[in-house]
Formats: sequence, C-alpha cells, structure tokens
Amino acid sequence: MKIDLKTTIPSYTAHHGRFSLLEVPPLQYLAIDGQGDPNTSPDYAGAVGSLYPLAYALKFLSKDELGRDYVVMPLEALWWAEDMSDFTTHRDKSRWRWTVMILVPDWLGNEHVEAARETVRRKGGAPALAEVRLAALEEGLSVQTLHIGPYDAEGPVLARMHTEFIPAQGLQLRGRHHEIYLGDPRRVPAERLRTVLRQPVERAPR
Repeated sequence: MKIDLKTTIPSYTAHHGRFSLLEVPPLQYLAIDGQGDPNTSPDYAGAVGSLYPLAYALKFLSKDELGRDYVVMPLEALWWAEDMSDFTTHRDKSRWRWTVMILVPDWLGNEHVEAARETVRRKGGAPALAEVRLAALEEGLSVQTLHIGPYDAEGPVLARMHTEFIPAQGLQLRGRHHEIYLGDPRRVPAERLRTVLRQPVERAPR
C-alpha cells in the first residue's frame, strides 16, 4: 500500500486565515543550500532540478528493494536573511538565503540516498546532485498558517505572524522560516496557490 505522509504527519495540515501553535516532530529531508532570488537564480533552479530526480529514485528504491511505497512529498524550503525585514516587508530577494528540501520517510537512511544518487548519476545526473544531503530537522514548537495566493503576497501574513500573534502568545522567533508548497506554480494559477507558512518559536524570557 502506498503511504501518503501528508496524511499521517499532523504538521502538514494548516488552516487559512488562522495561526495555529503545534509541535512539529523530528523529520528528515533531502536538502540543498543556496542564496539569491529564487525567480532568477540558476542555483535555485539547479537545486530544485536535483532534488526531484533523487527523490523519485529514492522512492522507487524503497518500493522495489524494501517493499515500502510512498508518495513523493511536496517541495519545501527554509528561508532567511541577515535582516529578516528583507524577507517579510522589504522582500529584497537578492538578499535571501535558502535551503530547499523534500521530506523522506524515516525508514530510509544515508545508504539508501547514496544508492539512489548513483542511479540518478547513471541516468545522466542532475545539476547539483553531489550537493544534496540527507538532513535532520527538529523544529519543535512552531506557529503555522495556510496562505492562499501568490508567493509575493505572503509578506503581510508573515508580518502579522511575527509581530502580532507570536508576541501575544508570550513567544519569540527561533530558527528559520519554513514554507511547504502544496501547489505547483506551473499548473496552478497564482491566486490559488496553497503554501504552509511555518515559524519555529520558543517561550520569550520574562
């Protein structure tokens, strides 16, 4: 039976127009780092173009060799900047740093990733295949919401999350802004794109 991890991990559920406080479990991802405007950076395109072939090779390895099939998860990314206003209000994409990621099940390890990497390499490779790593992420206590609409319209939502909701709960920001892309911008109109916006937090000192 094919497993869809989006239905088994509660943190892949978010609500439009509402901020929710939740505990995100430790998870592991195929991940690759970079910086610059995601709309124009060849590094970003190369990163995404390397994640997907490896993610699918890993899925088929799991199905064929381990007898455990699953749905390849959506693209995700961690975003940050030296001055976070470049991300939330000024939206200066040239200053953005990022880690793009795809979740993989916990029954897969580095040995499986390396075998899948070799499969992709034999088939012609990918632009940044050697730079993709298996990375653990422990976000813990987090705030998240579902944004519906263009990516460039996220700024006001993030500003409310960071400056209104989080302080009102006696919390402060910790870690990096996290986005989960539930819609494919190549197929879905911008006004209907669905994106989970997540921010890890911690209790603010009194």
